[in-house]
Amino acid sequence: MSALFTQAFLTSLVLGALTAGIPLMLAGLGEQISEKAGVLNIGIEGMMLFGAYLGFLVAYHTGSVWLGFLGGGVGGLMVAAPMALFCIRMGLSQIVIGIALTLGAEGLTALLHHFQFAQSYPRLPAVETLAIPGLSSIPVIGPALFDRPPIVYLAVLAVAVTAYVFRRTQFGLALQAAGDKPAALDAAGVDVVRVRTVAVLTTGFLAGIGGAFISQIGAGIFVPFMTNGAGFIGIVLAMQARGRPFWVLCGALLFGACLSATTALQVAGVSIPTDIIQMLPFAAVLTVLVLFGRRASLPPALGTHYVRGAR
Repeated sequence: MSALFTQAFLTSLVLGALTAGIPLMLAGLGEQISEKAGVLNIGIEGMMLFGAYLGFLVAYHTGSVWLGFLGGGVGGLMVAAPMALFCIRMGLSQIVIGIALTLGAEGLTALLHHFQFAQSYPRLPAVETLAIPGLSSIPVIGPALFDRPPIVYLAVLAVAVTAYVFRRTQFGLALQAAGDKPAALDAAGVDVVRVRTVAVLTTGFLAGIGGAFISQIGAGIFVPFMTNGAGFIGIVLAMQARGRPFWVLCGALLFGACLSATTALQVAGVSIPTDIIQMLPFAAVLTVLVLFGRRASLPPALGTHYVRGAR
């Protein structure tokens, strides 16, 4: 047990929680935006996966990590656009279309990877970090939290920006109304379809960046199905956060710690079957759902198609 309280173990656990938690946080923030507008975005797993593939592809061919993240965001947008078209414009089932987009993204990225990288499996170089003077020298948490790639700081900043948008802007009020009472929003002269479309596209962009984070920062390589359910965990985070972006961040770090427990325990020299460790994040999801699932506050119009003038 003493090995679990060493500086090496604690630093590895915090670092792993942050590295694994940032993609979950970006997915959770994106899903929270969609759900606030009344759209249940089940396709977020596919958006993350396609963002991971396209982000890796762009970073590999250009050598630029920032272009890679931009490519990842565009990849997420490419999957989100059909979601907006079929579900918001045409009124098809959000669950069916979301599952179809996820399965399609899984198959397409696996096929493209097979033809492009199956023989070589190229890796990306390590991304440079930005140390914050003073804070990065704090024992345990300093190297893990304050000596990270700049995208990490921007991702955490996105939490504060999202919270500000929700509470202080007209667009945040429009999102709330689109999920609570879309007819009232329409009566006020705001296009419900446009608000929901912007929300879904924003979700796709954030989820794509989260996927690109996995392939560029987390792994440095793309392999098929590498998101491994991160998008679905993001959906749980969004539902349990009750419209509070900061709760998404806290939940993402908790699940990230579960995902990174394998590496941290190896550093500590603790021998635990890998299958048990890999089960932890999903066991944590089930525990959260059992304990807090009934308290989740979801918009009344979530998952419903809005037709102007319909009653």
